[in-house]
Amino acid sequence: MAKLSTDELLEAFKDLTLIELSEFVKKFEETFDVTAAAPVAVAAPGAVAGGDAAPAVEEKDEFNVVLDAAGDKKIQVIKVVRELVSGLGLKEAKDLVESAPKPILEGVAKDAADAAKAKLEEAGAKVSLS
Repeated sequence: MAKLSTDELLEAFKDLTLIELSEFVKKFEETFDVTAAAPVAVAAPGAVAGGDAAPAVEEKDEFNVVLDAAGDKKIQVIKVVRELVSGLGLKEAKDLVESAPKPILEGVAKDAADAAKAKLEEAGAKVSLS
């Protein structure tokens, strides 16, 4: 296999969907036993003027899109699920929708999770993010 330059790799990644890129990152992490998550700096809690320490709120960077119920328009929901989850056949998508509550996407960025939730809700499904 020919060695690709950094620029060539970036061009190849631009052609991928967010779901495909997420799957690539997972496989990369598994193959090389690494994590692509950015290191989080931990700061010691400082004293607050009133003497109360405010708890630090940790920002989530990965979300799971969970299909809670298909709703009345099951066929439209199945179509959206097939669109969101690459490589899913009609039967697999139907089984997934019928076995709700089930996770549709796992470990995706907030933007992708919100977009998937909006599409599913537009099709008539009940969806939650976790």
